[in-house]
Formats: sequence, C-alpha cells, structure tokens
Amino acid sequence: MAETLVEFVIAEDPPKRLDKALSRDVPVEASLSRTRLAKLIAEGGVALNGVAVTDPKHKVAEGDAVVITVPVAEDSHIGPEDIPLEVIWEDDDLIVINKPAGMVVHPAPGTPNGTLVNALLHHCGDTLSGVGGMKRPGIVHRIDKETSGLLVVAKTDAAHQGLAAQFEAHTVKRYYRAVCYGVPDANDPRLRGVRGVNFESGNIMKITTHLARHKTDRQRQAVLFEGGRHAVTRVRIVQPFGNPAVACLVECWLETGRTHQIRVHMAHAGHGLIGDPVYGGRRKLAEKAIGVKGAAAARSFDRQALHAAVLGFEHPVTGDMLRFEAPLPEDMAQLIEDLGGV
Repeated sequence: MAETLVEFVIAEDPPKRLDKALSRDVPVEASLSRTRLAKLIAEGGVALNGVAVTDPKHKVAEGDAVVITVPVAEDSHIGPEDIPLEVIWEDDDLIVINKPAGMVVHPAPGTPNGTLVNALLHHCGDTLSGVGGMKRPGIVHRIDKETSGLLVVAKTDAAHQGLAAQFEAHTVKRYYRAVCYGVPDANDPRLRGVRGVNFESGNIMKITTHLARHKTDRQRQAVLFEGGRHAVTRVRIVQPFGNPAVACLVECWLETGRTHQIRVHMAHAGHGLIGDPVYGGRRKLAEKAIGVKGAAAARSFDRQALHAAVLGFEHPVTGDMLRFEAPLPEDMAQLIEDLGGV
C-alpha cells in the first residue's frame, strides 16, 4: 500500500498525552484531524523516537521525534453514481450543493444508493484527496431527505476539520424558509404559555429546549427540558396568508443544528410545517380564510415545506467569508402563490 511520512518534533511545553500533543504540533499541511490521528495511533502508524506507540495517553516530552505513516487514501466502498447535481460553488477544498427534496444525503441500510454522496463521488472523481483516509466527500452537516437547499461538503481532510470546527462553534450562518400553520406572533397569548418559547425584539420567536430521540418512535425527535442536547431556533414572520391569517411564510435560523430541529421546534410552538408527515399535524386550513385553492394546496403538499435558503461560513483553507443563497424550489414557490403570496 502506498503511504507518506509526516515527520516533526514535539515543541516546547507539550500536553502530556500523545494524542493531544500530536493534535497541537502536527504540521497543518498534513491535513490530519484529531479523529484521523486517533485512528493512526490505534493502527500503529505513529512512532515516537523510532518506537511505534499505540496508547493515546502515552507521555511525551519536548524534543521527541515523531514519524506518522499515513496510507494514501483508499477508494470508498460507496459507489459513484451519475446523478445530476446543482453545484453552487466548488474549489479544490469544498463544494456547495443545492440539494433537491427527495434526495438522501448519505447512504444508510434503507437507502444504499441514489444519495448525495453517491452523486458527489461521481462528480468529484479524482479531485477527492481523501477524508479520514478514504476517498470520499466529508459530510459536515445534513438536511433531511424531504428538505431542499444548501449543503457544504468537504473534499479534503483539512477542509473537513475546519468546517467541523465552525459548526461546533455555531458560527455557520444557516437560514431556512418554511411555511407553517398559523402565525408565530408575540401578540398571541397562547404562545406565552408554551415552555421554552419567548420573544425577542422585532417579534423574533426564540425556541430553547433540549432534543433527544423519542422514547417509543425512533424516527422522531422529542422536546425535553432535562437530558438530550441543547437546541435553539429563532423564527421571523415573512408573510402571513389568509384573512384572518391561518398560515405563514417564516424565516428560521439555527443557533444549534440538531436532527429535525426546525420541524420539531415549530411543532412544539404549535406552528408545525405544512406537509410535514411526522410533526406537522396535517391540519385543514379554513377555505373561508385562505380560499379553496390555498386550502387544497396546503392539503396536497407532500413534504415538509422547508428549504435551506442561506448558508454562510469562513472558507476553511483560504479564510475568505462565503455566503450563498438558493431560491425557493418550484413546489414551495407554487404553494406560497396558491396561499395568496407574492
């Protein structure tokens, strides 16, 4: 197997543990993430002063000579597929895609092919230098199968590490457009009684809860206030629909990025998304308020009306600030028109 050697010396005042010292001192150009370094240690690919070390807690000292043997990235077991992609941006380090509704991001037992990863393997071909030792795109974040919109994917270990750090630090800007039942307005007295919901200046609804997998339905997420993972969503009214208003186009942005976060948070607030088969509740909109056409459009919309519209982040290699915007897909634009929107 082809391999490359990464050689360097432990700098002054190092962390006591080998894994932490390597993470601090490994040359940036080696593009080795903490996860990748841990795997190389376990596989015997790290030598300290000429002796292979497999214990990540092994003590190190200033001046220790390190040689890391890095196998050349292997081909992924996931097969490339010639599936059309809408590429918004691409360079040697990353690619930004406008994902259509209906496409799964990563292969899983129920969806072994036809995914975004299969399509990217075909599209990127030999330009993938390897993520985690494998020639594959690095999935840093996901959006649900039936949610459309923007995704950034790493093509190198360095880009993957840099993007992951930004998502972990919650500095990535992610704005979604959604169509929900009702209008999340601060003047609604019902919302004042919903735990975890409050309003900020500008009529911005802030939802703060914990989220965890549902105890009995493993396909769902559940709102908790103890345990689970902290989750924060903010929501702004864009355009109400109906007279009186019975639905609304909203903009949602994430402080955290948990599974189904917007969908479950909006349902918790009593404003589930139109078309959402899991959390939406499939309510009927009053024809007197919204019209026959609008009521029928909402009733027949067959996916959650959710679109990842804006994505902004710092390029993990160049440091440039990037911002991308994807227009609403045809089905959501038509829904909004039928509801009486512009």
